[in-house]
Amino acid sequence: AAVLPAVTAGWALARAGDVVTANVGWASDLGLAIDLRLDALSVVMLVLVGGVGAVVLCYSGWYFGPGQRLMTGTLVAFAGAMTGLVLADNLLVLYVFWELTTVSSFILIGHTRPDRTADRRAATQALLTTTAFGLVMLVGFVVLGQAAGTYRISALVADPPGGTPAQVGAVLVLLGAFAKSAQVPLHAWLPAAMVAPTPVSAYLHAAAMVKAGVYLVARLAPGFAGVDPWRPLVLAVGLLSLLVGGVVALRQDDLKRLLAYGTISQLGFLMVLLGDGSRTAALAGAALLLAHGLFKAPLFLAVGAVEHRTGTRRADRLSGAGRRLPVLAVAATAAVASMIGIPPFLGFVAKEVAFKAFAHGGLDLAVLAGVVAGSALTVAYGVRFLHGAFSGGTEEEPADPWGLVVPVVLLAAAGFAAGLVPGTMQALIGPYAETLPGPGYELSLWHGLGVPIAMSAVALVVGAGLYAAFGRTFPGRATRWWHPDAQRAYDAVIGGTMSGAHAVTRRLQTGSLPAYLGVIAVMVLLVPGSVLVAGLVRGTGPDPPAGWPRAWADPAQLVLAMVVIACAVAARWARGRLSAVVLLSGVGYGMAGLFVLHGAPDLALTLVVVETLTLLMLVLVLRRLPERFPPYLRKRSARLATGVISLCMGGFVALFLVAASLSRSAPPVGPGYTRLAVQEHVKNVVNLILVDLRALDTLGEIAVLAATGMGVASLVLTGPGARPPGPAREQRSRWLATPGRPPLGGSSVVLEAAARLLAPTVLVFSVYLFFAGHGRPGGGFVGGLVAGMAFVLRYLPGGRRELAAALPVRPALLLGGGLGIAVAAGAGGWASGGEFLRSVHLGGTVPVLGHVELPTSLFFDAGVYLLVLGLVLTILSTLGASLEDPDEELDQEPEGEPS
Repeated sequence: AAVLPAVTAGWALARAGDVVTANVGWASDLGLAIDLRLDALSVVMLVLVGGVGAVVLCYSGWYFGPGQRLMTGTLVAFAGAMTGLVLADNLLVLYVFWELTTVSSFILIGHTRPDRTADRRAATQALLTTTAFGLVMLVGFVVLGQAAGTYRISALVADPPGGTPAQVGAVLVLLGAFAKSAQVPLHAWLPAAMVAPTPVSAYLHAAAMVKAGVYLVARLAPGFAGVDPWRPLVLAVGLLSLLVGGVVALRQDDLKRLLAYGTISQLGFLMVLLGDGSRTAALAGAALLLAHGLFKAPLFLAVGAVEHRTGTRRADRLSGAGRRLPVLAVAATAAVASMIGIPPFLGFVAKEVAFKAFAHGGLDLAVLAGVVAGSALTVAYGVRFLHGAFSGGTEEEPADPWGLVVPVVLLAAAGFAAGLVPGTMQALIGPYAETLPGPGYELSLWHGLGVPIAMSAVALVVGAGLYAAFGRTFPGRATRWWHPDAQRAYDAVIGGTMSGAHAVTRRLQTGSLPAYLGVIAVMVLLVPGSVLVAGLVRGTGPDPPAGWPRAWADPAQLVLAMVVIACAVAARWARGRLSAVVLLSGVGYGMAGLFVLHGAPDLALTLVVVETLTLLMLVLVLRRLPERFPPYLRKRSARLATGVISLCMGGFVALFLVAASLSRSAPPVGPGYTRLAVQEHVKNVVNLILVDLRALDTLGEIAVLAATGMGVASLVLTGPGARPPGPAREQRSRWLATPGRPPLGGSSVVLEAAARLLAPTVLVFSVYLFFAGHGRPGGGFVGGLVAGMAFVLRYLPGGRRELAAALPVRPALLLGGGLGIAVAAGAGGWASGGEFLRSVHLGGTVPVLGHVELPTSLFFDAGVYLLVLGLVLTILSTLGASLEDPDEELDQEPEGEPS
């Protein structure tokens, strides 16, 4: 598992100094592409993601032992997501990988002990915080991309947009970066996440994921550091995090929480350096970015080794760990030395340049004072960490667990070695710093006497004094002292949100479907409806037509329209449920007739089948409902209210359609589709649109249908009194009939015989419709619906037992298989060198038939057919299981052979 991250880091180092770009087609019609770019900043991050990741994965093998494949696999998946994030040169692609790291983090934090409430809360808190502000960041991406006319990051940085869009977009992006990098006041999720296993904390919360926000700021700083309020906002938040994190870390007795608050402090330092927008600060920031991963990850791993050896990580309970783990203590001391800025470690080299970056007048002096104060706090809590983890105790025989110690030694040694070769680090990091303005400055172990070395000495001396004054004793859990508690703020926000949701739910979720529909309709009328009417009244809508449109082109249209209106009005005043359902179906059948008169037989056929299936399903449901509507729905006031809402909704929809048709600014696409159909020798333009020209839309729609089927099954089968859709023995029976079983509920023998006779015929007709879709009304969608009707015929006389006997496979297999076939057919376009869902003709010689060519769109349509059939069967079988009376089954004789 560690090989792939290690190879990635090696490849990045091998290409250091070069700029490598790649472009993979995604959805070119929408202007989307997977743009990738490797440059100096990407190399630094890939060294952390790949190099530290490989070491952590080796450590995990010893830490967890065998049988932790899910943990290892998720860590590797996280490494892949971070690699994609670092290489992304497109804002939208970066966002996709950004959220993948969030999901991976959620799994890793709550993986080890999912039954513990604290672990689940921590994982959820990290997910909610980073995802919520990630959505804010996405809005910023869209604002910047639309303002600049491109989502390519390198192009945005080279030529950033100006004005208000740039300011708003930059602030929104910074909010997402602050949350991801746990900046105050959005930092509470990081200390809470310390319930995660040590390897997860070392990788995600020290070396990789928390660096994503800092990386994004560094990536955009060359273009946006001059946009107000970028620099003041970044410096203020970074310095606040640097100081608050250091102060709180100094008072922790849990070593992992101490390191977590220290990480918040160091990330604030990085935010200041990489967001400042100057060359020297960027050079220091990139060097500290690498140094931080090389000293903070081994410190987390050292805590894991101590806890593994002693059973605790609380400093007030540890004693003598340094004598029992001498090699580990030396390696951890080296890592702390790099963190607090002791030469010749890389941390010292980076801090020297950081002090130089702000050794100027004006505002920079205030920033320098904050950076020095934060560095002093780093010294204090760094020494406190060593004292708490390894001091005290009596002479004991050393017993270093080498599988846990060697990774710590390797990373600490890497930080030491990197500090010895500042010239090599300059060659690695320098190209990124040169993209920003400012005087030149180089990484070096010795710059002579001056402000940087003086500030380093001040930080060390003041830090030692802070440790002597405040850090020598550990407060324990009972000690109370004030500090900014973001966790309480988070709990208050979540608690208030939940309370508000409960209050709204109690008011709106009354259990009445008419009430739900009424609320939805009223909101539609209040928001988009009022906006539409106001626009038309002010004259900002489309120009009115030159003359009155024709009311009808054929007298039959008027007749059908009157039938539709009459059925709708009658359904409104119907007192019985069955009559209302039948009248509503009359509305649908009337609309199908109008489609026929307007030359759309394919739409008419589909609507007729849908209305028929809906009618049958509703009739089945009505078996468990009272014959008449409840009294409160029959009141005059209720009828008047629903009537007014219905009329307003109908008027709004009609007005919207007229306004939309008059507001057309682009030529219609219909004629173009017709020409393409003629070129492809296709007579059914509707089916061509569904399975070829707009196949991506169809794929999304059938995915929604699959989710609907699973949702219906879950709701029905997991509700109170739920029963399985059919006994297993019926699933193994012959699918043409169930011998020896009397009709359920005394059904008509004639109906049962007719159903068994018609069902195969209807199935054959559905196959005909599937193949006829090329040149006649039909296709996979309507064919799947008709096939579903065949099984409805089997269900009506015999119930769910007859249906179970008739099913050749489980409905879930049809749902998943149909969706899989559709996706596989779309991938055929990729395989042929084209785009996803591009139709490709597959040809070959078949015995007897000769040369045969089939388009991949036919297989896509077959997937639609199977998925729609699976949806009908899923709903029918689950509803059948819930609607049938279990007492009826008890009255049936045992199944056996016919006498």
